[in-house]
Amino acid sequence: MMLPRRQDYGKRRSDGVRSSSVINFRSAVSSGSVRRSSAVLPSVLTFLVIVASGGLLLMIEKGMLNSMETPSPRGSARRLELSSETRKHSPDGVDVDSQILQEIRNRTIRTMCSQKNMPHSIWSLSPLQRKTVLQHILVNDKYRFLYCYVPKVACSNWKRVLKVLSGALESVDVNIKMDHRSDLLFLSSLKPEEIRYRLKHYFKFMFVREPMERLLSAYRNKFGEIESYQKKYGAEIVKRYRKGHAKDVSVTGDDVTFGEFVRYLLDEDVERMNEHWMPVYNLCQPCAVSYNFIGSYEHLERDSEYVLQRIGAPAFVHFPERQTWYKPVTTQTLHYYLCTLPQKLLRELLPKYILDFSLFAYTLPNTTTEHCRH
Repeated sequence: MMLPRRQDYGKRRSDGVRSSSVINFRSAVSSGSVRRSSAVLPSVLTFLVIVASGGLLLMIEKGMLNSMETPSPRGSARRLELSSETRKHSPDGVDVDSQILQEIRNRTIRTMCSQKNMPHSIWSLSPLQRKTVLQHILVNDKYRFLYCYVPKVACSNWKRVLKVLSGALESVDVNIKMDHRSDLLFLSSLKPEEIRYRLKHYFKFMFVREPMERLLSAYRNKFGEIESYQKKYGAEIVKRYRKGHAKDVSVTGDDVTFGEFVRYLLDEDVERMNEHWMPVYNLCQPCAVSYNFIGSYEHLERDSEYVLQRIGAPAFVHFPERQTWYKPVTTQTLHYYLCTLPQKLLRELLPKYILDFSLFAYTLPNTTTEHCRH
């Protein structure tokens, strides 16, 4: 995807943020009163949107939409003009599926977030919901942007970038252990009027990842490598879900199975989950916060470069390369874990992450017997 030069974005970063971004989310706010609810359940309309999105994605996979021109949504002529421009100049050729996927994501979010039972600002959230999202939005006043970090979606690398932009770190390539709290400004530390100003005037972005892939990544990392998680969560999970271990004091929590982890998630309240497996919707509240750009982990390098250009970052600042020790979750790995999981557990788990699937246009996993045979 050919993108404008960074200096071009620097001139615009504080003016007309929404109108000039590649992905522009304008939630249609209902004139009626907004109902507060700690557990928002998809309504019939939401269900229809999910079905419609799934149908469109199927058409993409079949190649049925490749020759169709995407209709222009209201108020986004500039976005489509830019999209058309990037199609013409893309050095890798036309990525029609990607363009359509972004359009589906935009429209789905607008439609679902316009419902009365969905929040339309952070002030309509419950205190717990608001606390969560404000604690996950990082602030950079120099370049006027807000970034909602999502664990297991390259957030450590983005925090490195923020530290370089603020002058706390010399380079994103410096070999140091990442401190996830120091030298970072969180929106939760600001006063209400300061929060309102930044939500209204700053460029806002986040990154998402296929929900089950993110979940598996968290499971493998935290229970396979991090001793503190094994002791705090792993030991409790084994005692609770492994037969005959309820009172076993020798349990270390370093051998939690994926099935046991899923059983634990089924008993958890999504709003009180650990951030590494809390749904993205609950972490970043895309209906309450109108994000200008939602990047994809699947297109991390391309989307990250766009954000750096959009905020006017200096040319020497680049998105870090993945560490050599990083173990990616491959399609084959995810296929293995989901297909060996009892299907009853998977059917019960998916509703907890249904908003992540539907809002961000990810298809539900195929774990039919025929598919799992291969």
